[in-house]
Order: sequence, then structure tokens, then C-alpha cells
Amino acid sequence: MNDHISGHDHDHDGDHDDDAPVQEARLWQGNGWTARVIKNEDDDGWAVAMYKDGESEPALVGPWTMGRDKKNPKPLDVSAFHTLVKTASEVIRRHEQQLHARLHKSTVVSTDDGELKVTLDIVPDEDNPYALLSAFDAMGERVAQVRVDPAFKLSPASAHTWIENNFRAPR
Repeated sequence: MNDHISGHDHDHDGDHDDDAPVQEARLWQGNGWTARVIKNEDDDGWAVAMYKDGESEPALVGPWTMGRDKKNPKPLDVSAFHTLVKTASEVIRRHEQQLHARLHKSTVVSTDDGELKVTLDIVPDEDNPYALLSAFDAMGERVAQVRVDPAFKLSPASAHTWIENNFRAPR
């Protein structure tokens, strides 16, 4: 009997390793994420905040369901956590896509020598932001690149003008 108890205690201690994920009613960690159920500042309800490991700001904050007593939040569980991770990951993915779309633009221009793909890549440096205007031939080889103002508007017309001006930096 004592062996069973000490074995049970040993198993219980194993459940609380420093590396073991936290899985509590209001705090759940795993898969690189932490879900934290918090009091909603705007009303009497509850919210859940999803934090990606290493980030100080939540990737997602949303309403959380009240428990049966209508006072306390519903406890987190594995299926709710997996749904929250999926949703928060999608929010981050969309944000990254939007950022990429804002910083990287391209157009294709037909020339006498064939089509050129012209790209504008904005470098959002805090002190000195700039953009690189580049042209690539059909084989993907870069044929020209100049540094331009990050506010430069890439369009088929502006790309065509740049090419016609022998790839000199637009003013």
C-alpha cells in the first residue's frame, strides 16, 4: 500500500515538472500559446486573451463564456484551447499577409525585349525607411535595382516610365 501511495505521489510530482504545460481553469499553456481568462473591463463578463510565447501583447482577445453559476467564467479545456490556438494563429497569419502586401508590390510590364516583372520592396527602417525598385527578366534575373522613396507608388505606368528612363531612379 505504501508503495502505491509513494508511486502515486511520484506520478503526481511528475505532473508538475517545470517544463509541463499549465492547464488550469483560467490559464492554459501549450503549442507555443497561453490562454488567459480575464475579467472583461467593459462589463460584468469575461474575456480570453491569447498570447504567443515570447510576446507581451495578446494576438487575440475575445469574449469568454460564463460558467453555470453565471458569475465565474467557464473553465478552459483542451478543445476550447485548440480552437483558440487555431483562431489566434489565423489572426497572426492574416496580419502577416497584410503586412507583406503593404511592403511588397509587383507588376509586369511588356517591353520590346519581353516582359519585365517590376517589384517594390519597402524597408520600414525606423530611422531611415526606403524602398527598392527592382526589375526582373523572364528568367527571374534582376536587370536593375534602384533605391526610391518608400512612398513611391508602383503601378504599370510608373514601372513603364522607369524602364523607358533606362532604370534611372524616379524623382
